[in-house]
Amino acid sequence: MTHETDICIIGAGPVGLFTVFEAGLLKMRCHLVDALPQVGGQLSEIYPHKPIYDIPGLPNILAKDLVTSLMEQIKPFNPEFTLGQRLEELKKNDDGSFTLTTSEGTTIHCKIVAIAGGLGCFEPRKPVVPKLEVFEGKGVNYIIMNPELYRDKKVVLAGGGDSALDWTIFLADVAAELTLIHRGESFRGAPDSAEKVVQLAAAGKIKLELNSQVITLDGDNWLNSLTIQDKDENLKQVETNYFIPLFGLSPKLGPIENWGLNLHRAAIEVNTVDFATNVPGIFAVGDINTYPGKLKLILCGFHEAAMMAHGAYKIINPDKKSTLKYTTVTGISGF
Repeated sequence: MTHETDICIIGAGPVGLFTVFEAGLLKMRCHLVDALPQVGGQLSEIYPHKPIYDIPGLPNILAKDLVTSLMEQIKPFNPEFTLGQRLEELKKNDDGSFTLTTSEGTTIHCKIVAIAGGLGCFEPRKPVVPKLEVFEGKGVNYIIMNPELYRDKKVVLAGGGDSALDWTIFLADVAAELTLIHRGESFRGAPDSAEKVVQLAAAGKIKLELNSQVITLDGDNWLNSLTIQDKDENLKQVETNYFIPLFGLSPKLGPIENWGLNLHRAAIEVNTVDFATNVPGIFAVGDINTYPGKLKLILCGFHEAAMMAHGAYKIINPDKKSTLKYTTVTGISGF
């Protein structure tokens, strides 16, 4: 199939979805493409039940509920979606427009390309532990899709970043027994979350093993215990039903690497005026871009999407002046 649109958004995660809203306010049509079979990106695929705390005006919202709200927000602008297909080829036409082709042969012709691919193609970083692959899906998980799976179970988490801290706080009231293992003395995640984890440990609600790492896994058809080694090489065996190492994701840009974009450490370099790349007509917003002072937060991606939409408007409508109009005055209307 062939589609015509103003902006082709690569990635249907939260920032990609919000880009539709900002573009829609400026009367630009959007078509979103994502390799995943559903919208929401990491929020839907990796942690749909994880609470998010840093969305303005929402003290606490589950990842999946944020996706639902974003979809409701962009409904007036009638975006088109191509899901379950990866973009393979990008061609810049003589008139400055673009033709993109997916893995399934779908073609999208657009005036602007907005890359909102999050971490790109990603896979979990796995610790070097003997027999780890043997227990994958049999007690070893790298992603928490449904926290109810761990209710009243013995669970061991490993990691020192935001994901490990957030899930420790959340699962403290779900698991029968919860242990967090971290190789360091201090955490890399948000200080407030780190303080809450320490408080949970002091109250006896979780077990905290610092300066430690998992060195062996044991069980028959299912994981039933693991061994922890501390910095002094002391060993401790822990009974568990699940071991969940949360060491982040290893990003891969995939075909985007071949599009002539300036890259730095698997991220796309952009300016901070409108988050344009070095290729005219191609923008990048959200976790996939990089610039001095970059913060990988959803709310920062929302800001980038707003600025990018105004930059795109100037290219699509070179003879028109873009005037910022407040939605409190104009309201929201579709096409």
